[in-house]
Amino acid sequence: MRMTFLGAAGTVTGSKYLLEHRDRHVLIDCGLFQGYKQLRLHNWDPFQLPVSSLDAIVLTHAHLDHSGYLPVLVRNGYRGPVYATPATCELVAILLLDSGRLQEEEAEFANRHGFSKHAPALPLYTEKDAERALKLLRPVELHHRVDILPDFAILLRGAGHILGAATVEVTADGVTLLFSGDLGRPDDPVMFAPESVEQADYLLVESTYGDRKHPQESPQAQLADVIMRTTLRHGITLVPSFAVGRAQLLMYHLYQLKQQHAIPDLPIYLNSPMATDVTQLYQRFSSDHRLSAKDCAGMCSVAHFVRTTRESIELDQQRTPAVIIAASGMATGGRVIHHLKALAPNPINTLLIPGFQAGGTRGAHIIAGAPSVRIHGKDVPIRAEVVPMETLSAHADADEIMQWLRGFKRPPKHTFVVHGEPNASDVLRRRISVELGWSVSVPEYRENVELTRNDSLP
Repeated sequence: MRMTFLGAAGTVTGSKYLLEHRDRHVLIDCGLFQGYKQLRLHNWDPFQLPVSSLDAIVLTHAHLDHSGYLPVLVRNGYRGPVYATPATCELVAILLLDSGRLQEEEAEFANRHGFSKHAPALPLYTEKDAERALKLLRPVELHHRVDILPDFAILLRGAGHILGAATVEVTADGVTLLFSGDLGRPDDPVMFAPESVEQADYLLVESTYGDRKHPQESPQAQLADVIMRTTLRHGITLVPSFAVGRAQLLMYHLYQLKQQHAIPDLPIYLNSPMATDVTQLYQRFSSDHRLSAKDCAGMCSVAHFVRTTRESIELDQQRTPAVIIAASGMATGGRVIHHLKALAPNPINTLLIPGFQAGGTRGAHIIAGAPSVRIHGKDVPIRAEVVPMETLSAHADADEIMQWLRGFKRPPKHTFVVHGEPNASDVLRRRISVELGWSVSVPEYRENVELTRNDSLP
């Protein structure tokens, strides 16, 4: 079996891994490149092989850097199955439709206002492309081994991280290959810990936080402090948030803080129709997370759901303290960028930036101290207080990744460290080599490797 790294190699985005076995081709994850322009340009590259030669796609989870390239392949002729957990299938339906719609809107906005370097600006894909992609989704339950091709089976296990996230074990021609996807945290208050795995011939492990540990500070204490400080200034706390996972974790903590009377009874707005739809799935997939029915209902009701564009525009006229949670999580698009234009120039407000911000994104520029960011062709000054918040991450940190790796009863024949910025991946590589004594490397973009049977191991 041969594997080619088509993304998330030397970077934290664009997860795509192509497996070739006996003239069959399977893609594990199908993600968009995000962040730096030179990475985003890869989204327009021709695919590695004719799309008609691709037999199946398997998704670890729904985030766009793992699923968002799917409509491009479908537009170019892919008609095979796309396997994922039931919750991931539901989430992908929400995310891809929103992504296609958003790309159309941004292209139209750029053309109307003339700030694009391209004439005309074109979306990478459309909402119609996304609709066609959704017809290919095939739900697969956790812990049920499924033969997706002759002599090619997959087994999904819970990965924590977000609703529906899974590790993917592939077995073909006697070779076992495990993809970690994005690993969640063992003590996440909403999601279960990632399930341990005892063995695999080859392993791909993510390294988003491979070079650091998450702060020990309580996220609720930090949230309460920031909101109280901003409220005393009569300001608004704006939180760019991923619609899937991050928004729900934020709302859970805000619900708890209101229950404890640790923050004022100020209005909380969830300004993302997509996040609104996602939040309701937590009640449907109650067995996929830790929350009790009461806490899940409280999380789902703590915020006012902003659906219409008119309501979103009116939020920018808010003059009393409030919390606004809006997509996207790295401020690369969506409704949050309109709020940034309105709120970032005012020093009474706070920009609370939770979780990892990929290099080249607006979120990364803001937490790096940029005096302004470019939005819709204009420089918007950043005078609001900026508060990075890593305590809300849904990714395992370096120690937690190592803890998960120690669950293996025998070392893989080789481990590939993926889905991380270069330093994070290399630091984790060294730890795995020194502390575990495993054979390990960091692959390069478009590198391909031959995976052979591990007959020498007991």
